[in-house]
Amino acid sequence: MLKRKYGSRYDWKRIVEKGYAEKYISTSQFTGYVTLLEMNNVAAPLFMTYKGREVCIADKGYSWLQHFPDGKHFSMTTVFDSTRQVVQWYIDICRENGYCLTNGTWMDDLFLDLIVLPNGEIIEKDIDELEEALNSEVISEAGFALAWTEFDRIKKLVAENSFNLLELSKVHFDVISTSNALEG
Repeated sequence: MLKRKYGSRYDWKRIVEKGYAEKYISTSQFTGYVTLLEMNNVAAPLFMTYKGREVCIADKGYSWLQHFPDGKHFSMTTVFDSTRQVVQWYIDICRENGYCLTNGTWMDDLFLDLIVLPNGEIIEKDIDELEEALNSEVISEAGFALAWTEFDRIKKLVAENSFNLLELSKVHFDVISTSNALEG
């Protein structure tokens, strides 16, 4: 069974105090839900290690802006630090994005991920998890093929500097943080 991830992160115990907003945006550049999770207080910072470098992706004052585009097979999380600088863009390859009244936006994760750092470096993640999911029949051959097709498509766009959502994330951060009162 695929893991369903929610934009609200309602079940994430690391966040002690938060602000959260969501907005449906429909423009020529993007159509779908955008969510903003502001980490006002955390139990402990979260660090990831990429090629020997530690990168903080969750801490007091950090924000996660998530895009759930309609009809697409990816979801993107932009991590902003406490000074509103981009730490990373995390692109989850997914079967689909959706919305439910109980917990808001969601995506069904297809395991493969791309991380894009502000210097343009691209990091591929969880290829082994996708292989394991196929071998254990968590996903079908069609799901496996879909994941690789979308992964390769987005990776190529990022490498060509044509994945416009990276820059659009900064615009959407301003739109959602000023248009909605964040609730705790």
